[in-house]
Amino acid sequence: MTPSPLEATRYEVVDGIATITLDRSERLNAWTATMNAEYRSHLQAAADDPDVRVIVVTGAGRGFCAGAESDDLAGHIERGSYDAEAPDDLATPGYGVRPEFDAELAYHFGIDKPILAAINGPVAGIGFALACYCDLRFAARGAKFTTAHGKLGLPCAFGLAWLLPKLIGLPRALDLILSSRNFDADEAERLGLVTAVVDGPDLMEHVYAYARMLATTVSPASLAVSKRQVYESFDMTAAESVRTAEAMLDPMMAGPDYREGVAALREKRPAVFEDPAQRV
Repeated sequence: MTPSPLEATRYEVVDGIATITLDRSERLNAWTATMNAEYRSHLQAAADDPDVRVIVVTGAGRGFCAGAESDDLAGHIERGSYDAEAPDDLATPGYGVRPEFDAELAYHFGIDKPILAAINGPVAGIGFALACYCDLRFAARGAKFTTAHGKLGLPCAFGLAWLLPKLIGLPRALDLILSSRNFDADEAERLGLVTAVVDGPDLMEHVYAYARMLATTVSPASLAVSKRQVYESFDMTAAESVRTAEAMLDPMMAGPDYREGVAALREKRPAVFEDPAQRV
């Protein structure tokens, strides 16, 4: 285990799973410039670490992320404009893969490891967007969700107008975007926004069990390529997606993960993928 406590987040790696914890529990983990910088830095560390196969994002205490810090919102009024207060050395995890991914939160798509959101409590605004940009979401029963922007007189930010219809369909997305209404974890599951709803005390155990399944039974090369295929296919035709996959077959069949997967299938045993740094 390699803990690295900082001002607004925590980071640790255990058994191939990196956990990023938003850690301003007294403020329901409200988002700040410091949290943003630390979060990006942790994502970069997890992306670069060959021993990390899966990333889990969660919140400390009883909330996931209740949106932007209210004092920061008030500061934007005083300035008359938005200021992200980003440092010059802000990490850029996931950047450089495709231009379409080189933007706030969209960079999650450029990280070639699965990112799971463990939504332990209220999630709003940028916290809601952050959860949506994770690859899968799991929620504690009773957790409250909202896009929030409409009740603050703001646009639907962080690309949610583009992403949310892809996750849950246009009519359902329009409902959540136009109304900024509150909804709970059970409705989020019915909408298809979250993969599973779990009793609060069992949430992290459930998420880590899923993360361990990915880390120990699925080829890391396949995870990386499959994730990229999904997000790159957002602007492809069906034929382009087919041809892209066909072009990947020969290089991946020459790799060690394919050889091990076939050997395990023929020998009727679990596969052991020993090279987490392999990427195609």
